[in-house]
Amino acid sequence: MKDQRIISAEVENLGYTLVDIEREAGGLLRVTIENPDYERLINVQDCEKVSHQLSYTLPVENIPFERLEISSPGLDRPVKTAADYERFSGMEVDLKLRVAVGDRKKFRGVLQGLLSGELDSPDAKFGLLFEGADGTESQLEFSLAEVDKTRLVPVIDFKGRKS
Repeated sequence: MKDQRIISAEVENLGYTLVDIEREAGGLLRVTIENPDYERLINVQDCEKVSHQLSYTLPVENIPFERLEISSPGLDRPVKTAADYERFSGMEVDLKLRVAVGDRKKFRGVLQGLLSGELDSPDAKFGLLFEGADGTESQLEFSLAEVDKTRLVPVIDFKGRKS
């Protein structure tokens, strides 16, 4: 996709990593970015910097948009690439398959990361541990081509730190 290639290059030139591009009604183009080292969170200044750059680049490259929104991935960030599935191994996710396995398309469980194959290979298989209908722990094995979407399940601690 030409749009993704151009936007990704601009985002990376500014020192960030492209997480996702979404188009929505009303001409909204939403670009989600993060820091490549994953240590520093995205702030308003980061979003402003990318927005400013893309506001000039997109018209020059004939990429249509009426409104541009730049954001961080958030707590329920999408898991998109093979590297993401490996990086977030051990985390709880909501996963939706393109085609049902048994009678289910939607699963919530713990991501296991790469089970077989090479990370960047289309044959790569990833795993998800989830609780089956009978209450027993089950494992789902899947390739990225079988996944419609995956998001991290947000974990929020309202108790704070102990003194």
